[in-house]
Amino acid sequence: MSAAPAVLVFVGGGPRTVSLLERIAANAPDLLGGAGLDIHIVDPYPVGGGRIWRRDQSPLLWMNSMAKDVTIFTDESVRCEGPIVPGPALDRWVAGPGRQVLVDAGLRDQADAFGPNDFASREVQSLYLSWTFDRVVGSLAADVTVTVHRQRAVSVTDALPQRGIGGPDAGASVAQQQVRLTDGAVLQGDLVVLAQGYLDRRPTAVEVSLTDSAQENGLTYVPPGYTADIDLGGLRPGSRVLVRGFGLAFVDLMVLVFQGRGGRFRETAAGALEYLPGGAEPVLYVGSRRGVPYHAKLGYSLGAAAPVAPVHFTPAAVAAATDSSGTADFRTRLWPLIVKELTHAHYRRLFEFHSDRVRTPWDQFAAALAEADVTAPGFADFVATAVPAPEDRFDLGAIDRPLRGRRFTDHDALTAALVEYIGIDLRRRRDPDHSADAAVFNALLTVYGVLAGAVVAGRISAADRVQHVEGDFHGLFSFLASGPPPRRLDEMLALHRAGLLHFAGPDLQVGVQDGRFVGSSSAVDGVIEADVLVDARLPRPDVRAASDPIIAGLLAAGELAAEDLIAADGTALGGGQLLADDRSRALRADRTAHPRRFLLGPSVSGSAGSAGFARPGFNGPGFRQNDRVARELLALAARLHHSTTSLAHEHRIEKSHAS
Repeated sequence: MSAAPAVLVFVGGGPRTVSLLERIAANAPDLLGGAGLDIHIVDPYPVGGGRIWRRDQSPLLWMNSMAKDVTIFTDESVRCEGPIVPGPALDRWVAGPGRQVLVDAGLRDQADAFGPNDFASREVQSLYLSWTFDRVVGSLAADVTVTVHRQRAVSVTDALPQRGIGGPDAGASVAQQQVRLTDGAVLQGDLVVLAQGYLDRRPTAVEVSLTDSAQENGLTYVPPGYTADIDLGGLRPGSRVLVRGFGLAFVDLMVLVFQGRGGRFRETAAGALEYLPGGAEPVLYVGSRRGVPYHAKLGYSLGAAAPVAPVHFTPAAVAAATDSSGTADFRTRLWPLIVKELTHAHYRRLFEFHSDRVRTPWDQFAAALAEADVTAPGFADFVATAVPAPEDRFDLGAIDRPLRGRRFTDHDALTAALVEYIGIDLRRRRDPDHSADAAVFNALLTVYGVLAGAVVAGRISAADRVQHVEGDFHGLFSFLASGPPPRRLDEMLALHRAGLLHFAGPDLQVGVQDGRFVGSSSAVDGVIEADVLVDARLPRPDVRAASDPIIAGLLAAGELAAEDLIAADGTALGGGQLLADDRSRALRADRTAHPRRFLLGPSVSGSAGSAGFARPGFNGPGFRQNDRVARELLALAARLHHSTTSLAHEHRIEKSHAS
């Protein structure tokens, strides 16, 4: 009687699963020891892209990262225990093995025109991820099989103990897990990885109220969600649409309701972009907390091949900022260090590469900066003396809230200010004379890495993480560093000139009045009336409100645990993230770890990276975590096989003695 290989089930087949599978393939020759492994991947969407990066969405939707900044493969920068198996970043894939893939998919035009600084369409990224999955599967040994189930998993439960396990977890529960699919089939898994990515959630009380009000008044309300999945049929031609949110979700909405309905852009003889309507467009009025769009991606690069080392916001500084609880208060201890780090990056670049625009030696300026409270008026006065031009100065508060404190006589004045703001942003983001902006971008990546390490190390409380890291800082990061390609802002201005896009202002408040949606801003008097309200943003994460049946079922059974978040003032912040230990194993309600159930992704505490890909040469934390988890999965699979083989051998001996 030969022992069967262990069975590993992935719930979710997006980039995170593909990246983890790549690490399994890389480590298997050293760790599996010929034990074999049966891998099952459950996802209703194609493995590789999963739901978010699937090919079956509008070809008009783009990534918001340059192709050269996207890879799903480890490289020599990744510090992990497993072997490095290099592979092409997205730009090199398109120029190399991916070219024929694109041609075969009918995308020859995209392949011919593609360059490393371009922003790939999501269908190109989908094909890159699918190719990677095929390459990884092809690299596996013959005794490692992969089976894909194109349907949803609806429950995960522990079955009766059937297989033993050796090693440090020998005394732990050894139950197999049953993964039930929508067609009623059940997969018996020895090991399960839950990697569903971003979780949909039940509507909030505010969203339910807006939905009810819309139904009562014959209006249309579109709640938060992934734009490519949302029904936009209620945005009828000519209808007035109030949009709350000016980030990437709004950009997708803009693309889908204008170009997606037959409109197109062309350049005029003067070089401006002009929009030619298709005839089915609504009229959008967009506002948000800031009231301005995300900054455009930079149109140049400093050529940084590796992360920039932090100067002020270092892991040691974070450790020194912790109190007796082992955590550091974000607002009072960490935020000042972050602001100083970004300020230092801006001015160092300005002083070293644009010295004709400063009046003080860098050493003198840097020494003053190191000792100063960079948010205090005195430092601003010092900077004004050293840096004459206001556009060369770095004021993070003003950058983050460019319309704060401003009042406009009417919406025309507000509009003029927005048009000027967007135009300045486009010119500046394309101009390497303002390369201090790129230095801040690189510093933001560095700060993000230090914060991620602090979160994993438990140096930031759960409440601070939700409010300030995932809330305030992530919002700032997205606004400055994760905005749309410059072309999209050009399109915004063209749509405005065409009379189809208007600006509602900052601090946008919405409600229903006299049977219509109304929006108002703190920056201008008057209201905007509309027939449709769109919340153009992703839902706020709260795993206790997740609609995913597996997550909901395991939480209800006490087989998963979620954070209960309380702010310092006693305000409840919701369910936060799922809890996992430092080995990415799922924690139960009693805080014991399930020895064979693993959690990865943006809804999991301590899970590094929200996607399966990263910037080449930057030692992506997601790759490091995936390598650790892959090695543990393989070690468990090998021990399971060895244990089963031993049991089979004992069974043969007992049978021989009996005869």
